[in-house]
Amino acid sequence: MGMEIIYRILCLVLGYAFGLFQTAYIIGKIHHIDIREYGSGNSGATNALRVLGKKAGAMVFVGDCMKCVIACLIVRLIFNHVAPDMTLLLVIYTALGVVLGHVFPFYMGFKGGKGISAIAGAVISLLDLRIIIAGLVVFVIVVAISRYVSLGSIILMIQMWTMYMIFVLNDPETIYHLGQAYVVESIIVLGCLAALAIYKHKANIVRLIHGEESKLGQKKEEKVVDIHEN
Repeated sequence: MGMEIIYRILCLVLGYAFGLFQTAYIIGKIHHIDIREYGSGNSGATNALRVLGKKAGAMVFVGDCMKCVIACLIVRLIFNHVAPDMTLLLVIYTALGVVLGHVFPFYMGFKGGKGISAIAGAVISLLDLRIIIAGLVVFVIVVAISRYVSLGSIILMIQMWTMYMIFVLNDPETIYHLGQAYVVESIIVLGCLAALAIYKHKANIVRLIHGEESKLGQKKEEKVVDIHEN
């Protein structure tokens, strides 16, 4: 049991280290700006899209998504041989670490992004095509209809966690190769990951309720007065 706790901690630390790679901040610096001082004040793909354009937005999304995929792949390659029945749980811990590093980077005063692109990498890392495809379809439909990326992101979090919970409780071994002893814990940790992302959207939720949220395609280049509110 002692080694299993160490495995969890190592995966969280590894994930956090990968999460510190702030793609939006780096690309912003290449353009001679601090992305956190423009638009929503968020160091993420949506704000990069609004402030720096489609190419930058796409680069940020891919970069933040892949840092989670790569971290989770490393964990799979290591623990598939060391602890095969808990590998998926460790992958989820790694993904949580990546999101924590992305959202709370210590070298940026713990002010990073909201973690959605990184969580997209976490969804891919579950290696369940049902969740990946359903998540992509629902996100695209919600954003296409509403033009609210934040709404699509929130619904994606809820859908991802709900589908995983249903599937893993029904059959943890066939697709996930997860030992029964780790099923509930994996649901809780993945739920924490989703809850963190939704919590980081609290200001967006308030603006959605009041009809003040910025829609996709709306530029928001003004300097942020209080980035703590975004």
